[in-house]
Amino acid sequence: MDERGPEAPGGEALRSAAENLFQELQEHFQALTAALNLRMEEMGSRIEDLQKNVNDLMLQAGIENTVTEQTVRPSLGNQT
Repeated sequence: MDERGPEAPGGEALRSAAENLFQELQEHFQALTAALNLRMEEMGSRIEDLQKNVNDLMLQAGIENTVTEQTVRPSLGNQT
């Protein structure tokens, strides 16, 4: 015998509705996750393009070495 007691009227219909709702929520969550991942990949690509453009502009302006030295020197200073 089931320890939960007798099934309430409409209990199976309620359980089925809850399972359907859960399935729909899971599908929506998966679609949202896929959309967010795609947006993050697009944003990463845009950031890489922006970094390349900034580096190109810095090179044209003749200040690439200054920025490179600022980012490289502290780590070189720590090694010696």
